[in-house]
Order: sequence, then C-alpha cells, then structure tokens
Amino acid sequence: MIDRAQERQRLKEKFKARELVVAPGVYDLISARIADDLGFDALYMTGYGISASYLGVPDAGLATYSDMVDCVQRIAGTCSTPLIADGDTGYGGLLNVRHTVRGYEQAGAAAIQLEDQTFPKRCGHTLGRECIPMEDMVAKVRVAIESRTDPNFLIIARTDARTAMGLDEAIRRGQAYRDAGADVVFVESPESEAEMEQVVTTLDCPLVANMVEGGRTPILDRGRLSDLGFALAIFPATGFLATGQVLRNVYGALKRDGSTAAVQNQLDDFDNFSRTVGFEDVWEFEKRYGS
Repeated sequence: MIDRAQERQRLKEKFKARELVVAPGVYDLISARIADDLGFDALYMTGYGISASYLGVPDAGLATYSDMVDCVQRIAGTCSTPLIADGDTGYGGLLNVRHTVRGYEQAGAAAIQLEDQTFPKRCGHTLGRECIPMEDMVAKVRVAIESRTDPNFLIIARTDARTAMGLDEAIRRGQAYRDAGADVVFVESPESEAEMEQVVTTLDCPLVANMVEGGRTPILDRGRLSDLGFALAIFPATGFLATGQVLRNVYGALKRDGSTAAVQNQLDDFDNFSRTVGFEDVWEFEKRYGS
C-alpha cells in the first residue's frame, strides 16, 4: 500500500532542498508504467499528452476536469512514483479551483499545477496565449492552498506571461504567486539560458524548468539545470514525441512492405512488454490457483 502522505512529504523536501527532480511526461498507462519502472523521483502527467492520447484533440482547453481527474486516478493508482498533474486553469473560477484541488488530491496526485491563462487555455509553447489579471491568479493560489487537506500536497503556480507580456511581467507574477504561498513557481517558456538564470536568481524559490523538445526554451542537461538552481525539470513531450516517431517508422514500413521484418530492431521484446503491463502477476496467479 502506497503511503501518499509520506510520498508527498519526500517530494516536498527535495524541492525545498533544491535537489533537482527530473520528471518524464506520461500521457497514458503504458507510458506511465514504463516510466514508473525506471525509478524516477516523480512523473509528470502532461495535459498536452492527455488531450492527444485520451481525447485525440489539441491542448486548447478541450479536456475537462472530469477527463483529467479520471486520468490522474488511473495513473496514480497504477504507479508507485509520485505524480505531478497538470490542472490547467483549475477549470473555471475559484469554486472550480477548490473542487479541482480536492479532486486531484483525492485521486492520488502528489502535486497539481495551475496556470494563469485565460480560458480556453493553450499549450504553453504556442502563440496566442493570454493571461488573467495577476490578482485573480493570486486568489486561485490562495484558494488552492486552503482547499488541500494534506499540507504536503504541492501547489505549483505557473505563469504564461513571458511570451505575450515579457520576462519582467512573468517574474513579477512569479513573485506574487510565491508570496501567495505556492510551493513551487513555474515561469513558462523563457527563451534563453540567460532568461532562465534571471528567473532563478530573482525569484529564489523552488522553480520548474519546462524542457519541451522543439519548444521555446533551450534544452539543458541535468548538471546545468541543477547549477542554475531549478528544483524540478519536466520533460512533458519526450514520451509522446518518441512514440509518434517510432510509430510513423514502423507503420510506414508495414504499409510499404506489408511486414515489420525491416523494423524489428525498433520494437520492444514482446515478453518484456507483457511484464511491463502486468502479465507477470497474472502468470503467478495462474500458477497458484490454476487456469
């Protein structure tokens, strides 16, 4: 039985100590199981990935609270690694934020990320994002903190102000969200390593680095992110970008050749994959009780 409170406390202590936590993006139960088996300190449930895999739609405010909390429950219930879950804008006003925080916590997440975009929100590395007034997001942060029952359930406050409003405004908002009590601050999409360094130096609190391959922020390695002082590095797109590329290759070969003989080296071992999805438990059960 997983002790969620203890799990959250350990993660909170790592963030406070600025001990860099690297979290891969998970977007379905297969990606979650594979990442869980590898022994990361945390997993990150990506809204972009959930929108794409669960609903088949863009990350443009189309996934609802019900869609997302269902995925939180499924992934957290399957994995032993602490789950940081994208909560978008909180799915409405302050009452919705309270409902969302309580729902994510009850579903088993270790942390929720809330952002200051207007509704409908957009992926944080696309153009056209707009932000609500800073004071409205401060109220959301305060409601989120008051709504959790476990003080170790982490509130991550994200600002999307950098792209449309500039770095200074993004940092100003980050300071306000920090002062409102957010456990971790997330300044989305700084556009250079120098900007990332300025964010860390100015805010001086646990911070998120969002490493999106092909996005607006440079991809840095663990050593550099740690040296800069980030507490959490999320790689939300890595899993689904890798899956997309491999599927295009192997499905393309199948269409071309009518066979997968030419791409066997790109496929997982069937027995290994069966163990990943839980067949080992089935085999042990059948040994014990018979088929």
